Amino acid sequence: MAIAIAVIVLALGSVLFFFLSPWKLTPLASNWGTIDDTIHVTIWVTGAVFVAVNLFLAFAIIRYRYHKQRRSHYDPENKRLEAWLAGLTTIGIAALLAPGLLVWGAFVSVPENAHEVEVVGQQWHWSYRFPGEDGRFGAVQTRLIGPDNPFGLVGDAAGQDDVLIQSPRLVLPVDRPVKMVLRSKDVLHNFQVANFRAKMDMVPGQVTYFWLTPTETGEFEVSCAELCGIAHFAMRGRVDVVEPAAFDDWLAEQPTHAELAAREPGDPEAGEAHFASCAACHGSEGQGNPDQNAPRLAGLEPWYLERQLELFRAGARGTHEDDTFGQQMRPFATQLPDRQAIADLAAYLQTLPGGPVEASLSGDAKRGARLYRTCGSCHGAEGQGIRATNAPRLAGMHDWYLARQLRHFREGIRGRHPQDLYGHQMVDMAQVLVDDRAVDDVVAHINTLAGSGEE
Repeated sequence: MAIAIAVIVLALGSVLFFFLSPWKLTPLASNWGTIDDTIHVTIWVTGAVFVAVNLFLAFAIIRYRYHKQRRSHYDPENKRLEAWLAGLTTIGIAALLAPGLLVWGAFVSVPENAHEVEVVGQQWHWSYRFPGEDGRFGAVQTRLIGPDNPFGLVGDAAGQDDVLIQSPRLVLPVDRPVKMVLRSKDVLHNFQVANFRAKMDMVPGQVTYFWLTPTETGEFEVSCAELCGIAHFAMRGRVDVVEPAAFDDWLAEQPTHAELAAREPGDPEAGEAHFASCAACHGSEGQGNPDQNAPRLAGLEPWYLERQLELFRAGARGTHEDDTFGQQMRPFATQLPDRQAIADLAAYLQTLPGGPVEASLSGDAKRGARLYRTCGSCHGAEGQGIRATNAPRLAGMHDWYLARQLRHFREGIRGRHPQDLYGHQMVDMAQVLVDDRAVDDVVAHINTLAGSGEE
C-alpha cells in the first residue's frame, strides 16, 4: 500500500510542479509561435500518458496485491486489450508527430523576400557571412580554411563583396525574414537561439538551413545545442535584433572579403615608435617587469595582442573597479589612434626576443597537469596557443600574471564585459579552478611546458 501511495503522490506532485514551477519558456521573439504550440501538444500528450500509467500502476499494486487465499491467473493473450493499446498508442503518436511535420515543412520553406546570412561553427566559436551587393555568396572550399582565410573562400568574383563577421556577435533587422545558412568547419554543432524557438544541426561537409522573422528588438544568446567537445558549454554568441536602419548602418561598417585582403600587414618599424611608451613598464625587449606588474609581451601572437589592445581601447578591459592594473593599462592603449597602429605595434612586438622568465609561484605541477587537460583543449597540450580556438600562448609567460588573470576570470573581474565575448568563455572555463590552490597548481604545470623559459 505504501508503494501505491508513493506512486500516486509522485504523479500528482509532478503535475503540480509543472503548473506551479517558476521556470517557463523564454519570451518568444520570432514568428515561430507554432513551435510553442507543438511543445505544448507534446507536454499534454506525454503528461496524460505519464499520469495514466502511474495511476494504473498504483491501481494494479492495490488490486492485485498479495493475498494468501488467492492464486494468480496466467493469461498469455488478450486481443481486446492489445487492440485498445495499439489504437490509443497510434492516436498518441499521431498527435505528437503530425503537428511537428507541418511545422517542419514551414520551417524549411523560405519566403522569397528573405535575406540571407551564413553561420559558420567551429570549436568553440561562431562567425557569420553576409552576401554583398550582388546578393550572392562566394564559393567556399573546406580545404582552403586557414588562419588567413577562416571562411575558406575560393576568391571568385561573387565572394569579393561578401561581408565577413569574425566576431560571435550577429546583428539582424527586426520584422524581416532571414534565411540562416549553416555549415561547420570541424565537428557536429547546432545553432540555437532559444528566444527564436529555432535551431538546426550543422553537419561537416553539408549545408543546412532554416528561416525566421525576428519580432522583438533586443539581445539574445546563441548557444550550441550539440555536444561538440570539452568547451561545448562555453560556445556562446549573441544576436542583436535592431531596427532596419540600425542594421543597415552596422552592416555598412563591416569589412568585405576584398577589404580584408587589401589591408596592409603590421609594420614593425612604425610599431617601434608606438612601443616607446610601453617599454617603460613592459621592458625594452618586451620581457615584462614584475615590479611594475607588467607582463611579458614578446612571444604573444599578433592576433591576440591586437584583440586585447582593441578591448582596452573600447573599454571592454581595464574598466572594472577591481582591475587596478587594467585601469593603468587602458590610457596607454587609447593612445593608439586606429587599427593600423595596433597592427604595427603587434608586428614590432613579434620581433622582440623577450628573454626567459623565472618561475615565481609554488604549486603542485602534477595535480596541475590534471587540471590543465581542460585548458589544453584550446591552448594546446604544450601551451603553445591555437589560433583556430582563439586561445593565446601560455608557455613561457609570467606565472604571476597568468595566476592573476585566472583569478580575475574566475571572479568575473575580467571577461564579463558584453564586448569581450571570448572573455565570457574564459569566465566559464575558469570555474573548474575551484580555489587559489588550483590556480597555483595549473600555473605550476604551465611552467613545465615546452617553451617555458626559452628565448
